Amino acid sequence: MLTASIVVHKTPPPQLQKAIQCLLRSDIERVYIIDNSPVDSLRRSLPEDHRLDYRHVENNGFGAGHNIAIREALKRPGEGYHLVMNADVCWEGDVLKPLVDYLHKNTDVGMVMPKVFYPDGALQYTCRMLPTPLDLFAKRFLPKSITQKRMERYLLAEHDHDKPLNCPYLLGSFLLFRNDALRACGIFDERYFMYPEDIDITRRIHIKWRTMYWPGVSIIHEHAAESRKSKKMLKIHISNMIKYFNKWGWLIDPTRRRLNRRLRKSISPLPVSKRPVARG
Repeated sequence: MLTASIVVHKTPPPQLQKAIQCLLRSDIERVYIIDNSPVDSLRRSLPEDHRLDYRHVENNGFGAGHNIAIREALKRPGEGYHLVMNADVCWEGDVLKPLVDYLHKNTDVGMVMPKVFYPDGALQYTCRMLPTPLDLFAKRFLPKSITQKRMERYLLAEHDHDKPLNCPYLLGSFLLFRNDALRACGIFDERYFMYPEDIDITRRIHIKWRTMYWPGVSIIHEHAAESRKSKKMLKIHISNMIKYFNKWGWLIDPTRRRLNRRLRKSISPLPVSKRPVARG
């Protein structure tokens, strides 16, 4: 049993329609569209399909929106999987069946993410080390000439992205969860309005299950990076990262240190000359 959810907020209808059509091409039981927009207008743009479940709700954040759908999905008995994805994601063919088959065959994997590309064909760095406060500060505010080496380490740029990797932080644009892992480890932490909820849930599941970057299939993600364009979104980003580090630890985080050390040992290094065009 496979379900999916997309949380939207003032999303352009053509973009959402494209994402929905990608989902409906697969053998999916239910697609939840959780609309956080101030006005209930996207409903009219949706295709008619009995598998769609559209809900216009109060905007309590990205994770809270997905949790509405996840709670419904977890009520269903039997082996199940739930996909959390962004509206700015699309793909050709059916990428969901191979991912579900991967989870079905690898029962110790709690969640999986495919290979991700930007629309221009560049690889997107979506599997990462658990961040320190310095990593995030450097990535956001310091010039590339100073931070490049540190960012390449944090973004696992040296890893051969044609090979799978058990990673404690997978970017939240497209995450396929095993429902039993969500039952065991919990759903999204709603203290975060948006941004660090993917770091938080990946590391929680990673402690008990493998959380895999699996390049057997790939998707395209536009990745708007709104906090780089909007002072309001930057403020939200900073506020929620403070909540994250207050929860897990700022300079002292033994779990982060242990998981990152284990990750570094498992990387398949690729020479700089053979790395694809990529960015985080």
